[in-house]
Amino acid sequence: MSGSSSVTTMKKVVQQLQLEARLNPKVSQAAADLKQFCLQNAQHDPLLTRVSSSTNAFRPQKVCSFL
Repeated sequence: MSGSSSVTTMKKVVQQLQLEARLNPKVSQAAADLKQFCLQNAQHDPLLTRVSSSTNAFRPQKVCSFL
């Protein structure tokens, strides 16, 4: 009984590995495309380039206080 269960489990593992092997080139191409996009647009990315304080919408607001 456990022998047939083991064979069934191993067949499922093999099927999963075959599926992953077919998907791998697509994932590699998607990763390459994403890397290319990031490199092409790096100069416009505010996380990589400094945002000037005058154009930063998220800068702390100045508070006017009377002493």
